[in-house]
Amino acid sequence: MKMDHIDRKILELLTINGRMSYSDIGKELELSRVSVRERVNQLIKHDVIEKFSVVINSEKMGKNVSAFFEVDCEPAYLVEVAQKLADNPCVSSCYQMTGPSTLHMHVLVDDFEALEKFINNELYALEGITRVESHILLRRFKSRSGMKL
Repeated sequence: MKMDHIDRKILELLTINGRMSYSDIGKELELSRVSVRERVNQLIKHDVIEKFSVVINSEKMGKNVSAFFEVDCEPAYLVEVAQKLADNPCVSSCYQMTGPSTLHMHVLVDDFEALEKFINNELYALEGITRVESHILLRRFKSRSGMKL
């Protein structure tokens, strides 16, 4: 799909406010609601827009501890370990990375007791892990999901 400046502006507006109506987008861009809807549908059809979602403030939901992990595992266990971690409800993201660590992971838990329980019972219990390094978030300066145009 070839995108023009109007498609990019629609994406920019939806990135700022995913609930913005097609009518309001149309007013902003001097397009009809129908034209905006058709363009958004094409962006969805061609997987430019993967999904519409809600960003939830984890602290407001009682997840007061945010930790990042660098996890090394034996190559034969990499996919199995990554899938098990990705399926864990405490894990908000899990990526295979280049560099000194194999997996990079973000974990959200209620408190330090829950973090200790996750590390000891969920993480260290996985076969194939050779090293774990953790970093506790002290303060968030910027947080964003997805790509910004």
